[in-house]
Amino acid sequence: MKRYDGWDGILEEGEEILWQSRPDSHFRIKIGQIPAILFGSAFSGFALFWMLMAASGGGYFWMFGLIHFSVGIGIGVGPIVTDNIRRKNTWYTLTDRRAFIAGDMPFVGRRLLSYPITATTLLDLRDYDPGSIFFAEEFKRTKNGSRRIAVGFEAIPDAPEVLKLMRKIQKGAA
Repeated sequence: MKRYDGWDGILEEGEEILWQSRPDSHFRIKIGQIPAILFGSAFSGFALFWMLMAASGGGYFWMFGLIHFSVGIGIGVGPIVTDNIRRKNTWYTLTDRRAFIAGDMPFVGRRLLSYPITATTLLDLRDYDPGSIFFAEEFKRTKNGSRRIAVGFEAIPDAPEVLKLMRKIQKGAA
């Protein structure tokens, strides 16, 4: 068995690493983030307008609008910034048996998630530029129940080649 630095105690006997990469960390806005951006902009814009009107009356009463302005900025910009930080602190590994997603987020810490690649694993290639391969689902709790979140190798430059490797794993030919 090959030795892989940092993988002692994680890989199973005979398991080999086939591919490693990181997601593309360029700034991007996802379509699902647009409503939050618009709402946050309107919220902070109204707060800014209110602060300007309150400041024209003199005194420091306008400062009460700062918290609303900050919340609006947080709603509009927060998802974009956290998504970018998440991608910059994520690493992907594909072995001949499993897919690993490692993260080291500020204030959250390190985590390593492992997903087996079997013959029944559904592989979903979303070939944007860069592409993504989704191979699992997680359920995230919301205030009205839960929703599904696709899990996979997001924003990788060589998605079609990685998909071919994963198909070989499924056929047992990796």
